[in-house]
Amino acid sequence: MRTIQRYTIVATLPERLAPLGQIAKNLWWSWNPDATELFRRIDPDLWEEVRQNPVLLLRRVNQERLVRLMANEAFLAHMDRVLTDLRRYLEHSTWYAWVHGTETPNRFAYFSLEFGIHECLPIYSGGLGVLAGDHLKSASELGLPLTGVGLLYRDGYFHQTLGPDGWQQETYEPLDFTSLPVTAVRNGDGEQVTVTVSFPGRDVVARAWRTQVGRIELYLLDCDVDKNRPDDREITARLYGGDLDMRIRQEIVLGIGGFKLLCVLGLTPSVCHMNEGHSAFLALERMRDLMTKHGLSFAEAREVVTASDIFTTHTPVPAGNDLFPSHMVRAYFEHYAAQLGLSIDHLLSLGRVNQSNPGEDFCMPVLALKLSAYANGVSKLHGKVTRKMWSGLWPNLTEAEIPVSHITNGIHTRTWLSDEFARLYDRYLGPSWLEDPMDQGLWERVDKIPDAELWRGKERLRERLVAFSRTRLRNQLRRRGLHRMRVLEAEEVLDPEALTIGFARRFATYKRAHLILRDPDRLSRILNEPGRPVQLIFAGKAHPRDKQGKELIRHLIQLSGREDLRRRIVFLEDYDMQVARALTQGCDVWLNTPRRPLEASGTSGMKAPVNGGINLSIIDGWWAEGFLGDNGWAIGQGTEYEDLEYQDEVESRALMGLLEQEVIPLFYRRGADDLPHDWIAVMRASIRTVCPNFNTNRMVREYLERYYLPAAMQWHFLTADGAREARELVQWRDLVARVWHQLQIIDVSTGGQTEVPVGGDLSVQVKVKLGELTPRDVTVELFHGPLDSEGRILDGQVVCMSHQKQMDGGVHLFTGQIPCSASGDHGFSVRVLPWRSVLGRMIHSGPMTVA
Repeated sequence: MRTIQRYTIVATLPERLAPLGQIAKNLWWSWNPDATELFRRIDPDLWEEVRQNPVLLLRRVNQERLVRLMANEAFLAHMDRVLTDLRRYLEHSTWYAWVHGTETPNRFAYFSLEFGIHECLPIYSGGLGVLAGDHLKSASELGLPLTGVGLLYRDGYFHQTLGPDGWQQETYEPLDFTSLPVTAVRNGDGEQVTVTVSFPGRDVVARAWRTQVGRIELYLLDCDVDKNRPDDREITARLYGGDLDMRIRQEIVLGIGGFKLLCVLGLTPSVCHMNEGHSAFLALERMRDLMTKHGLSFAEAREVVTASDIFTTHTPVPAGNDLFPSHMVRAYFEHYAAQLGLSIDHLLSLGRVNQSNPGEDFCMPVLALKLSAYANGVSKLHGKVTRKMWSGLWPNLTEAEIPVSHITNGIHTRTWLSDEFARLYDRYLGPSWLEDPMDQGLWERVDKIPDAELWRGKERLRERLVAFSRTRLRNQLRRRGLHRMRVLEAEEVLDPEALTIGFARRFATYKRAHLILRDPDRLSRILNEPGRPVQLIFAGKAHPRDKQGKELIRHLIQLSGREDLRRRIVFLEDYDMQVARALTQGCDVWLNTPRRPLEASGTSGMKAPVNGGINLSIIDGWWAEGFLGDNGWAIGQGTEYEDLEYQDEVESRALMGLLEQEVIPLFYRRGADDLPHDWIAVMRASIRTVCPNFNTNRMVREYLERYYLPAAMQWHFLTADGAREARELVQWRDLVARVWHQLQIIDVSTGGQTEVPVGGDLSVQVKVKLGELTPRDVTVELFHGPLDSEGRILDGQVVCMSHQKQMDGGVHLFTGQIPCSASGDHGFSVRVLPWRSVLGRMIHSGPMTVA
């Protein structure tokens, strides 16, 4: 058979148009409307056909069109302006440089299994990836020395189509990397950089790619390499594809291979941030690297790595975390454990809550928690849920003291902001709002925007959404093979003047898309009330193996086919960032109905207010912080139920009641000028309260100031002078563990005080025998608070006691005072913890005595 040699013919950019290629390769263009419009001008139809991918656009555009653009002075001026803006952006001094300078060289690495930066780079599935993409964009705007690390999937995430009966079907489209905004990373010899990861009986090679996100470099690994055996070439085939064995291989490549790549490139980080537990193996590789290069023991390397690792969890239920059976981890890591100087059983214990239980699966978040000094949930409520969920790791601490905090998520405002509202903000807030979207004072100026202008902007977005939805619906009805008349009827669905409610997210059952569908007849009356029409637009994918989620989509599709509902309910297939922008910009109301407390954060609701949308949501995730009473609506009271069916019924009725009694009447209550002034007042409150607080510039600055910089200081402190401090810290831990049994609480005295007036203090003296330890090795604390009916301390607070003197027999006297600010029955306990301050961080993971 004749061998066919493949080749590709691509358009050649004339030298005068070469800047287009430079701009296309930096995803900065994706959040800059002027740059996006530049590419649209090249060929508007082709721009949509290539899913707004400028690299592919420039490969497929007609050469004659490029010649014509060469003679278009207006286009050339537009291109030069965008190039100048990009160069100014890249060269301009940044907030990080102004505030934190560059005297101490830091390098922060951010690892994530998915990144959602733009739909033209489909290596994301949903909120986790979009959050990671927004994190990089804000890190770029702030100027952080941060590098992203992920995987480059050949088939990306699946595309969703619906069968004739509404059942979700998944298709995968192989990606041509040469047509993506990624560039092969090459060494000095021009060869593509690779890293090697050891698997049982073989090595796996991964190629390195780079995509530029403003000032930030994102490195992506790809295992589709000829040297690899066929099943290993599939490691980076699909995001969240395959079985458990495929998942552990993906996570080994991400964590171990990703860290190796940074070292090869000379970008060894001082701080590593794990976005979910998928990349937790990187902590092991960091330790192995320190042991190999600097001669540290495992214990010494662990001190350094743990002090400079950060772990962010997004999962509020144990079942949602990655678990691997022990035999699988044993197979992949037995040889690796030896490189760490550990037995495989010791390594396995790092991923178990009960480290002595050989039957417990290996849990990636547990590994991350044990090897990170900083851990956080992604909303205040989620932080509380996470502390409760992982309390078994700290059995001697109360739930409130578990070292897991929270940093509430945000959105990258420019990415999700419509042109209409951007112009309004420029005009009335001033241009500086773009540079500092956290400035509350600037957002107060939203009150200066006239009602008419604010409303007209929202109307234009709703009209655009209706047109977008009709086009998408027409195309998907054709694909489903429906009758031509049904396809034509797509032009009649939705009303550009009707109250529009959006619901778009992953179709998992706990997100409860069905809550508004429980009573179809009541819903029909609401949607079709004469003079007050309402319409619902849904979008979202179910996981390929989630049959319940697929069934929910099918039920929705079948319901929307009813004669009385098919013009009022629309489901848009293949939810991606383009659909998300259209919906969050165009909807009047953003609906979110998770089963509390299962929504860790939920950033989609943050994207609506910046475009004049209003939230209608269960009090869960970020909305538990964002809802202030006048800036949207809360469904229910934040109650958590044991009877889930009863909960659905109660909250479904509450939702329908809110729509009937508050939301719809407010939208259609118009003044003499036909403007809904009361509705617009809620829009303003939504913008004013959500936008400055729930953005990724605020979020990334929090990570920097609370985690990144302290972690970097600890890295430098512990690694200085041949890691002298790390070595001493290990010696101290060994001492504490060896002699802790000598410690005794001899006496606790309140001087006979049993009643204390409000506003007074309860004085406590404690005598402690420390044995071979000194007062500098421990902290003695009073844990106090009101008592419940069973004599347990509620909402306990801590008072650190002061060392007063050493007494005979190695006994030490400590004193402290408990403030008594409220009446009632209170109690306290005394506890002694190991203490060693490392740049202000208390080391208390060792044993503890409580009296």
